[in-house]
Amino acid sequence: MGMWADKLIGEYEVGRKGLTTMKSELNPEIVEDKQDRKQINSMINDMSYSIEWMKKGRRPGNLRGIDRRSAYQRQVLVDVDLFPSLDIEPEEREIHEEEKRALYNIILDLSHRERQCFLLYQAQGFSMQEIADELNIKKPTVQKFIDRAKNKIKRKLSCHTNVI
Repeated sequence: MGMWADKLIGEYEVGRKGLTTMKSELNPEIVEDKQDRKQINSMINDMSYSIEWMKKGRRPGNLRGIDRRSAYQRQVLVDVDLFPSLDIEPEEREIHEEEKRALYNIILDLSHRERQCFLLYQAQGFSMQEIADELNIKKPTVQKFIDRAKNKIKRKLSCHTNVI
């Protein structure tokens, strides 16, 4: 990577840090601030994506071979923000750190195959047939693992929310 690329990455990282500071200064209870936080989150995600692209020299998420097969393990379990809605709470909201830890622990409680199928389906957006092809299992088996995982997660979340 050249000197100009390093300088550009540095400028993007400074900009991202500034956006993070701006976001932390907003009050999530005020409607206007809530809208601003949403916009700033989008900008931070875009900058992070660009920084990753510049550092790796390829489009983020554009994986092949073993990278693609193990991507869900590295990305999702490290960064729970990558999760789309789990259809448990359809409204968009920011996940707090303790909720991230709880979700992480719930995901770890799934069997290896349930976790594989669930994360490929929910977090990576694979179709059930793509998962079946990737893992060399049948599509109904994939469906069974995903359903089991969803049921386990719903049970654990209902127990967790009843305590609070």
